[in-house]
Amino acid sequence: MSQLNTYRAGPDETGHFGIFGGQFVAETLMPLILELDTAYEESKKDKEFAQQLSGLLKHYVGRESPLYLAERLTEHYGGAKIYLKREDLNHTGAHKINNCMGQILLALRMGKKRIIAETGAGQHGVATATVAARFGLKCSIYMGETDIERQKPNVFRMKLLGAEVVPVSSGSRTLKDAMNEALRDWVTNVDDTFYIIGTVAGPHPYPQLVRDFQTVIGEETRRQMLAQEGRLPDTLLACIGGGSNAMGLFHPFLDDEGIKIIGVEAAGHGIETDKHAASLKGGRPGVLHGNRTYLLQDDDGQIIEAHSISAGLDYPGIGPEHSWLNDVGRVEYVNATDSEALEAFQLCCKLEGIIPALESAHALAYLEKLAPGLPKDHLIVVNLSGRGDKDIFTVADALGVEL
Repeated sequence: MSQLNTYRAGPDETGHFGIFGGQFVAETLMPLILELDTAYEESKKDKEFAQQLSGLLKHYVGRESPLYLAERLTEHYGGAKIYLKREDLNHTGAHKINNCMGQILLALRMGKKRIIAETGAGQHGVATATVAARFGLKCSIYMGETDIERQKPNVFRMKLLGAEVVPVSSGSRTLKDAMNEALRDWVTNVDDTFYIIGTVAGPHPYPQLVRDFQTVIGEETRRQMLAQEGRLPDTLLACIGGGSNAMGLFHPFLDDEGIKIIGVEAAGHGIETDKHAASLKGGRPGVLHGNRTYLLQDDDGQIIEAHSISAGLDYPGIGPEHSWLNDVGRVEYVNATDSEALEAFQLCCKLEGIIPALESAHALAYLEKLAPGLPKDHLIVVNLSGRGDKDIFTVADALGVEL
């Protein structure tokens, strides 16, 4: 493949990143998808929209989030200098609020009266319920019964915020099934309902607009690293489920060829088993939830259930832009198992006094393989995408601790 001038130009006018992306939706939804695309393109030219979003991110979400030098993790690994981008300190405790705030403003701009969303770990559900409450819109959150059981604190938070949490009992009762039900709701209620998708997946323009709302993470990191170290980082590291936190960090740096960029998939019990959620390393291209991307499939093209100890990474697909970046080789995609994430989760608690989300712990787990072999002046940024309060029951159960 010839060298690209930029990795940041996509998608094309049909919503594709190479062969990935697109708009594979029911005819009923196409007018709304096109309406959303038009509204988003108009919002990008509207200074008032940008000012309103910027003001809410600063005064309501609490941005900018800190870029924190993790001195004890750095000392522990004895190699590269490790920084944590603290998205866990945002209002609601995760990066998800960045995107939800942008999408709720689009919903208001389009005159919608009702919000729906899907959620796995509950972080996107809480963020969606929060912005719906802030702007006084009705809100329904679809969530698999398995995830409802393992993310009880976030289920209660969504209900406190006034959202209806709709249990999904089909399939594996996790994120994929919740997204199926949310799409069915949307098809039925297109006139008054806006679907806030939580990651860089789904039909165009969702992968693009979610990415754009999340790039505030990478843009801040760029400024903060220049201020603290006088130069850009050498390596960026983030966990990958659908991939919104990773894309938010990565995208502003894609054209900086000297920066190594690494996404960490959830390997569950191991890539060699049938219990993992590593779509890129264990899947192949197909179509699901409105876009073409890498998916976990059997020989007949049927979707295979994903597995991860982390509810937010427990999804059999990945955002289409990640699929393209994998194939063109700009981003390296690796993986970490449940056990490795659990160890990293505990290490971060004990050394830094920070309880990371199990999702983020997958990125932290890769430091074990990466950091010790690098020189001490090498700068790594790990995106700490969320806080782990929601995960304490899952972690306690895995460690055999009765609460």
